[in-house]
Amino acid sequence: MLMLRSQWPMVNSQWLRSICFLLLFATLSLSKGGLTSLNAQSQSPSSTDIFLQLKKLNVLGSVLYLAAHPDDENNSLLPYLAKEKKYRTAYLSLTRGDGGQNLIGSEQGIDLGLIRTQELLAARKIDGSEQYFTRAYEFGFSKSYEETLGIWNREKVLSDMVWVIRSYQPDVIINRFPPDARAGHGHHAASAVLSIEAYKAAADPNRFPEQLKNGASVWKAKRLVWNNFNFNGTPAPNDVTLKFDAGVYNPLLGKSYGEIGGEARSMHKSQGEGRPRRKGAIEESFQFIDGEPANEDIMEGVNTGWSRLGTNGVIISSMIDNLIAQYNIEHPEYSVKGLITLYKQLQKDSKPADVWWAQKKKEIEELIIACSGFFAEAVTDVEYGVTGEKLSINFNFNKRTAAPIQLDQTILFANDLIAFDSTINKVLSTNTNLSFTKSFTIRKGTPFSQPYWLRKPMADMGTFSVDDRRDIGMPDSKSTYRARFVFSMDGISFFVDKPVQYKYVDPVRGEVYQPLNIITPIVVSLNQNVLLTHLLTDKKKKLPIQPIGIQFKSNITAPNTPVKIALKEGGNYITSSDTSLNLEAGAVYSSVADVSKLFLAATPKNISAEITIQTGGQQSSYESYLKVIKYDHIPAINYFYKDNLSVISEPIITIPKKIAYIIGAGDLVPEAIEALGYNLNYLTEATVTDEELKKYDAIVVGIRAHNIYEWLSNKNDIFNRFIQNGGHLIVQYLKTNQVGNKRVKLGPFPFAISGTRVTEENAAVNFLLPQHPLLNYPNKIDTKDFEGWIQERSTYQMEPVTAPYDALLSMNDKGEKATNGSFITAKYGKGNITYVSLALFRQLPAGVPGAYRLFANILALPSNK
Repeated sequence: MLMLRSQWPMVNSQWLRSICFLLLFATLSLSKGGLTSLNAQSQSPSSTDIFLQLKKLNVLGSVLYLAAHPDDENNSLLPYLAKEKKYRTAYLSLTRGDGGQNLIGSEQGIDLGLIRTQELLAARKIDGSEQYFTRAYEFGFSKSYEETLGIWNREKVLSDMVWVIRSYQPDVIINRFPPDARAGHGHHAASAVLSIEAYKAAADPNRFPEQLKNGASVWKAKRLVWNNFNFNGTPAPNDVTLKFDAGVYNPLLGKSYGEIGGEARSMHKSQGEGRPRRKGAIEESFQFIDGEPANEDIMEGVNTGWSRLGTNGVIISSMIDNLIAQYNIEHPEYSVKGLITLYKQLQKDSKPADVWWAQKKKEIEELIIACSGFFAEAVTDVEYGVTGEKLSINFNFNKRTAAPIQLDQTILFANDLIAFDSTINKVLSTNTNLSFTKSFTIRKGTPFSQPYWLRKPMADMGTFSVDDRRDIGMPDSKSTYRARFVFSMDGISFFVDKPVQYKYVDPVRGEVYQPLNIITPIVVSLNQNVLLTHLLTDKKKKLPIQPIGIQFKSNITAPNTPVKIALKEGGNYITSSDTSLNLEAGAVYSSVADVSKLFLAATPKNISAEITIQTGGQQSSYESYLKVIKYDHIPAINYFYKDNLSVISEPIITIPKKIAYIIGAGDLVPEAIEALGYNLNYLTEATVTDEELKKYDAIVVGIRAHNIYEWLSNKNDIFNRFIQNGGHLIVQYLKTNQVGNKRVKLGPFPFAISGTRVTEENAAVNFLLPQHPLLNYPNKIDTKDFEGWIQERSTYQMEPVTAPYDALLSMNDKGEKATNGSFITAKYGKGNITYVSLALFRQLPAGVPGAYRLFANILALPSNK
């Protein structure tokens, strides 16, 4: 192995190509339902925010909205319920949207689910609601709830829904979708089917009784309703029982709920869900499903006042009315003493096991801090803390009003253990900064930061594995380090917890807060995700097997460190070498392993890398890669995974060609082209000229590129001349026939795609033109090449296929008629145009051998004589 050291950032090939519980639920739900900010903890609530929260303090009603995916929620209804009606409002999304499509980058699967999770949390910050999830995995488009529930672990997902209902205890549950084909997606319909079951099961002590031993209580919501919505455009049913206008204007916010909904909806950027700020009436209608019907109000028959907590609640309600009446919008601090008195009154009738008691206690504490203008944060100036290494945390405070609140103590928790505490016992001077720094060594063995649903491998293709009951339902993992600020005033003491965050100043974005991540001393990656070991030329000459590149980044400084660099299959070593290095924090080291001789005697299927170092007399091994995902509209995402390389040993013949690529909405197809041995060039709007295109035999257009780049349509004539002169234009799938407000122009012949897709990855494939060169040259394609596919066969097909296009394949999901628009081609002049809605963009990164053989044929298609 050859060892090189580099100061360049550590990347893997995928990143390189991406250019574009009761108390638990009351205190840990990540939302903007209260006054705390999720990601920018320096943002203090305005006096208007405080006034609205005071009014919300007097409302004890709750709603749980329920659907299948991120972006399924009703973004105008949620803020109406949370901010106008002032109900505690939450959205339960059964999945994190892992199997969707990505408009802003190349992330797919788990990566996309992480992005969409944060987009949902960003939307909740805007609409004032909370966010919950189940363990269900979004495995891709499904056409029936029967298929969906056959893949999801039905009881597992149902159990999670019941756990959330029992812990959150909503008065009303609202379904987004109907439990049938009108839902437009099997996951949508399944969410409705399961919600009907969960509504009943949550009230049945014989269902999931283990939950009752873990803090949950049997709960029956007053009613379950359907917020009329379907994808087939049929009118709302005649038995609608309730309607109201959710588009009303809130003068305190300066916006209508349609406008707020548009802002929240626009946070779903990975799905291209940017929406206008709607003004005017927005009628919401509801159909009764179960429980007690309602005709006048969604909370009909529900006591949403403090009297639901007894006689003490009546006293508290009157006290809140007085606080609201006496509120001075220019001096919120005048309300602090009244809030302290209110807090004492609440404590007289302590009911920690009551959801509303715990929720309102938290809300009052937040209001006391907000009215006092007290700012407190715990931040670092580094993004990563390394186990075994020193970490410094800066504690910053400022009491910006004259409120006589005292800061007693600051405690730092590492997970649930106290790392240190600092006694202060001081009433801070008004608008005076107080800061101090604490440094400590991160204990070796401290778990590294990881989304809780990714800590263990999935037990099946339908659900994540989560062992800790306290995590189930939560939108995100708890921070490893959190600061507790203990306050006192007039004889009472309370605390506020905040995560320790990484704070920095960006020259463009200004002050930015990001999560603090705990990472390992070494992170490891491979330079590719697929290795083709049997590449052949058209003369059947075998090409050399490319060496495997290993990179590892050191997060520590350790001179003269023994290092072992190894490749493994499973638990077995297949290559290894030993060296000694002067490790420097931040440095990246590269190694190259020649594996050509390895494949003479064995054929490993999956290869991973392992780095073993010896420091302080201890030997430690590391196999995980730190994946970093960054977009400006959400917090940075970091997670660990083992970077595996899939080995394809099946023979694949390639034909020398000059290939160019146009990046689309984001995919990993370019890596596959390079794995086939091609040198790839990239085209942009500026380089798409007649003269430039003459250099290439084939041009591949990335997924959905025609839907995001209008210039592709504007330059359609240039592409047509490229085809006419003997080139091959290969277009991967489009989602619609529009680019903005204009019709897509694609190719020399009339072209339009439909919504037809084949979602069963094992659907039978029929060969319509078995002698066509695309199915024979240079590789003979047969049904074996369609084995082992993942998630789906095809996306948006041309249906029906119109002349002069030739359809090469037909396929269909169970119970549907065959369609033939997934793989079509047409001759034009000396060249060809091919539309590929086959889901090769998923199969190639997954290392499906047949996908590589087929793609090699697509690239090799000869010009017309």
